[in-house]
Amino acid sequence: MSDDIEWVDEEAGPVVRPYAVTGGRTRASCSSFDLLSMAVATGAPVSPGASLGSEHRRLLNLVRRARPIVEIASDAELPVGVIKVLLGDLLDQGLILVRSPLPAASVPPESLLRELISGLRAL
Repeated sequence: MSDDIEWVDEEAGPVVRPYAVTGGRTRASCSSFDLLSMAVATGAPVSPGASLGSEHRRLLNLVRRARPIVEIASDAELPVGVIKVLLGDLLDQGLILVRSPLPAASVPPESLLRELISGLRAL
């Protein structure tokens, strides 16, 4: 068999376990990743000494435009935990930026909601 053949079983999918993709690591170097955090490539050149695997390079292509982490995981067909570890590597090397999602708007006061309901009932 050739070394160029990818290790995939047609029925089972990839044969390589997700932890092998991350080198056995289970946590990202940065804990600020949220499922809705947006990641985008900085466009910085990859340094010659950088140890980027094929999955890292694949993720760099996926984040050419800003995308939420959950969408990246879906498109890469990898678990979110694996994506967070790999994106952490890219963040450490300055190859991506990650922005936390905007906080949800505060809940309006109950009195305002009651007035709104009363106004609607009056119609």
